[in-house]
Amino acid sequence: MKKYFIQKKPFIVPTTDGKIIEEHHGLASTKNAVISIAHMIAPPGWSEPFQTPEFDEYTYIIKGKKQFTIEDEIIILEAGQSIKIEKNTRIQYANPFEEVCEYIAICTPAFNPSSVHREIEE
Repeated sequence: MKKYFIQKKPFIVPTTDGKIIEEHHGLASTKNAVISIAHMIAPPGWSEPFQTPEFDEYTYIIKGKKQFTIEDEIIILEAGQSIKIEKNTRIQYANPFEEVCEYIAICTPAFNPSSVHREIEE
């Protein structure tokens, strides 16, 4: 038995906001509850509602910029920068810029829709 797994067909998460999510490892793709690793592409003008996840999330920016509203602070990361957001932190992710943002997101434990706690937009 091999002691490795090469992901050749990540799970493409269905979205309605133009964002592309390719989960390489995690609950949806490999049934791994410990960690999720996803390649993301957020179009210009994209944003998500505020959320308070039950997992730590690490983000590495490959291309473009991404805006993080963490509690009441706005942070903008650019290509080559990374951040760790502690679990149980209220956050909003957005790309209010004119270019695409490409990044890698890693969640521990793995991303789970039931533990992200997105706020309802009114």
